[in-house]
Amino acid sequence: MYTQEPVDKKQFTEKFNQSYSQFAKAYDVVVKVFPVWRRWIRQVLPHIVGPEVLEISFGTGYLLTQYANDYRTSGIDYNWELICTTKKNLQSSNVKATIQQANVEFLPYASGTFDTVVNTMAFSGYPDGQRAMAEICRVIKPSGRLVMVDIDYPDNQNWLGMNLARMWASSGDILRDMGKLFDQSGLSYEDKEVGGFGSVHLYVATKSA
Repeated sequence: MYTQEPVDKKQFTEKFNQSYSQFAKAYDVVVKVFPVWRRWIRQVLPHIVGPEVLEISFGTGYLLTQYANDYRTSGIDYNWELICTTKKNLQSSNVKATIQQANVEFLPYASGTFDTVVNTMAFSGYPDGQRAMAEICRVIKPSGRLVMVDIDYPDNQNWLGMNLARMWASSGDILRDMGKLFDQSGLSYEDKEVGGFGSVHLYVATKSA
């Protein structure tokens, strides 16, 4: 039921990167116009703790505009067009965050830097789930947390939710057993269905002290 990870991980990443470069402006409009997307990703906001926060794969920066001024906030994204769009959105919202271009598999931060790492609707676009999760865990402080929203199958396997998840998978996203991945990474976690007929999940995962 879950997706096999790609053999050619570099090609997978570059294909996603090209798509985001092509549709960066349209993506920004979609996030701003459609409330359902904003409602999904805003689910992370009550679970962010500081003072040090990192958002990985911030897209067009909508979520950063909602919380970044409340913490010492950093952000990385792989796609340069999205970074440029985010800088404009932060400036127009009078929000400050330190953002840069980087790969989730090679985060440019010391181990144990952040109280919270935020990741929304992005982990399913990474070609190597274990490597990405290991790097995320590395930069989280002991007792810190990863707050994530992403696609998974609904627990009750209802028809609409199952087919929405399959639609994401057919578009190229990698659906993973996130509970298993959290367990393998030594993270305790809570899993809550927050939209898409159970296909959109909020995960709050905590690193051991």
